Amino acid sequence: MTPVETGVAAAEPWSRAEFEERLRDVVRQRYHDRHPFNVRMHEGALSPEEVRRWITNRFHYQRHIPVKDALITAKLDTSELRRTWARRLEDQDGRAPGEGGIERWLRLGEAAGLDRSGLLAGRQVLPGVRFAVDAYVNFCRHRPVLDAVAASLTELSAPDLMRVRTEAFERHYPWVRSGGLAYFRDRVHQGRRDSDEALSLVLDSARDRAGQERAVAAVAFKCEVLWSLLDAVDQASPEQVR
Repeated sequence: MTPVETGVAAAEPWSRAEFEERLRDVVRQRYHDRHPFNVRMHEGALSPEEVRRWITNRFHYQRHIPVKDALITAKLDTSELRRTWARRLEDQDGRAPGEGGIERWLRLGEAAGLDRSGLLAGRQVLPGVRFAVDAYVNFCRHRPVLDAVAASLTELSAPDLMRVRTEAFERHYPWVRSGGLAYFRDRVHQGRRDSDEALSLVLDSARDRAGQERAVAAVAFKCEVLWSLLDAVDQASPEQVR
C-alpha cells in the first residue's frame, strides 16, 4: 500500500551528511570492538586456549567473506561496480595458491600453534558461529544489493581495530609468531579502501528515506552478527571446544 493510499506522507530523506552520520553512529555504538571478549583480547587477558579458539572460529567467518562478496558482485548492475567489488574476492582468495587473506589467516593459525588441516576441516567451529555466519551469507544472498553493501560498512571501524589488535598481539601474545600478524597489518589499508568505496555506493544509491533506513538497519544487523560470533566463542563450554 502506498503513502497516497494510506494518507500518510513519506518521510523526507535525510541529507547526505546526516545519513552518513547515522551509518557511522551505528558502527561507533555497536561494533564488536566493544565486546567483552575483544576487550580482554586487547588487554592481554586471554589464555593461549582462548586465542586459538578465537582464531579457529573467526576463520569460519573469514573463509565465507569471498562467498558473500561473490553474491554481492552478482547483484551489481554495471561492469564498473562489479569490477570494483570483485577485487575483494582477489583480496581474500588471492590470484594464486598461497596468496590472499584466507591464506594469511591460515598462517596466523599456524603462528599460534594450530594445524592448517584442522582449520580447513572446520571440525572445531562452534554451532553459534556457524549460525551467525550463515545468517550473514543468507542476508547477502536474499536481500537487495543496497542492504548487502551497507552491511559491509562495519569496515568503517576495521582499520583502527586492526592497529589496536596488531599492537595487542605484539605486546601481550609474543608466543604468536610475528609473521602470523600479516592479516591484521594488511587490513588497515584494505579496510579503509573498502569502507570508503562501500560508503560512497550506499550514500549514492539510497535516495529515499526507506532505503536509507534499510541501510542503517543492515549495518546494525552486521554488528549483531559479529557480536553473536564473539558471544559463541566467549561462552563456549568445555564440551564444545574439545
